[in-house]
Amino acid sequence: MTIPIIDVGGLRDPAARPATVAALGAACRDTGFFLVTGHGVRDPAAGLFPAARAFFALPPAAKDAVSIRRSPHNRGYVALSEERLQADAAPDRKEAFNIGLDLPPDDPEIVAGIPFRGVNLWPDLPGFRQTLLAHFRECWRLGRLLHRGFALDLGVAEDFFEDKLDRPIATLRLLRYPGGGPEGGDAAAPGAGEHTDYGNVTILATDGTPGLEVRTRAGEWIAPPAMPGAFVCNIGDCLMRWSNGTYLSTPHRVRVPERERFSAAFFLDPNPEAPVVALPPCVPAGEAPRWPPTTGADYLRERLDATYAHRNAPGRAPAGM
Repeated sequence: MTIPIIDVGGLRDPAARPATVAALGAACRDTGFFLVTGHGVRDPAAGLFPAARAFFALPPAAKDAVSIRRSPHNRGYVALSEERLQADAAPDRKEAFNIGLDLPPDDPEIVAGIPFRGVNLWPDLPGFRQTLLAHFRECWRLGRLLHRGFALDLGVAEDFFEDKLDRPIATLRLLRYPGGGPEGGDAAAPGAGEHTDYGNVTILATDGTPGLEVRTRAGEWIAPPAMPGAFVCNIGDCLMRWSNGTYLSTPHRVRVPERERFSAAFFLDPNPEAPVVALPPCVPAGEAPRWPPTTGADYLRERLDATYAHRNAPGRAPAGM
């Protein structure tokens, strides 16, 4: 299994679009992982990663003030060993910071208590909010472009996903993995345990430090190719359900790096109320879909509840997030 590199700028060019769509479709069926160039997202090394370093260098009390335990909407700081992505492994040796769609407190969906609609928690760092929101917007735009390619490849209208991603449950997550050593607790714990992603597509930026590994169909672990300026993308479980298993959500993990590692993952999940139902072209005649219908919010809630199930009750990700 190889992880292809795709210039997604071809999705904007009518002449190049068919070949680009075919390359995307092949990657999503085979590896579930691909690298993208021509994406139009500014270099995270210029602003995003310096902001991440500044945040994770804050004193514990400052990070705890924006803890995810203070948010019922999957926003805020996640401490070392607070998550376990692999049920039979020790908690992950990483810390993280999440933001979502940036809405004001009086937004009608927040007032109405819609799942995963909440305010972001922001530390007191100059320029931090602006830097993260700029990256969020650019990855959101890229994610919608990718979905135009997915739609064409799967045999539905090019704009099929547009109204399902116009107010998405999208999460931008800054991640820090301590290097090898005592920090982070259990020395046998993974950086991030083996898992598949929950949503439609993940757009990952890394600082170049190795760590990410992808499981091949033969059960071997391989690292994506290192390519400055490219983003690593992968299909998540929600889009696999939407495509009725045509696209594959591939297990992956992060091993504890030899030195400190930073990355930034943009997880694009659909709108909370978006119906996730197998696309008709993906269901063979006379067969039932492989999975029952669900919604963006219901599916994400199910997956997050499992991720945080090891916590004590007060800190567990609550229902209705």
